[in-house]
Amino acid sequence: MEVKGTALASIPKFVKDRFGKKGFERWLEALESEAREMYRYPIREELWFPLTQMMSGPTRKICDLFFEGSIDGAWEGGRYSADYALNGIYRLFVRIGSVESLINRASVILPTYYRPSAIRVASAEKRKVVLRIEKFPDMDQIVQNRIAGWMERAVEISGQKDVGVETVKSLMSGDGCTEFVITWK
Repeated sequence: MEVKGTALASIPKFVKDRFGKKGFERWLEALESEAREMYRYPIREELWFPLTQMMSGPTRKICDLFFEGSIDGAWEGGRYSADYALNGIYRLFVRIGSVESLINRASVILPTYYRPSAIRVASAEKRKVVLRIEKFPDMDQIVQNRIAGWMERAVEISGQKDVGVETVKSLMSGDGCTEFVITWK
């Protein structure tokens, strides 16, 4: 399983912005050697990297160092990643488009960041949508929370209020998919 450099680029920025230069240095030193070397320099956003080694492990270190071991750090990192990814002209498109158009693009967005992966809209109604990740070989709790945080923030950026994202099924639990229920007001 691979992750695109564009998804990884937000990770060191998140650490620096939230925990400062000293926090960044502390995090960097806690990483496995290959990840440490990669994160010392700007990430090559056009390249693909091993998911577990370059995203799950480094994000787990964020959780351990700055969130008392809670995987809430992955959720917050996902929210930050949405802000990072949906900036500039993309932010404008998300703001002026409907939340429905954003959600309908999920099948294009997820494989842009993770391969192999597949997601689809299972159901949609007023102020509620169910998204199912049906293909994601190395799903883990860290990545699942990061994706959920990204979804939550992206829907907020689209102008919705009181956004909630709940994971009701998980590939990690032997379910046939990871299912997110997204609601808003």
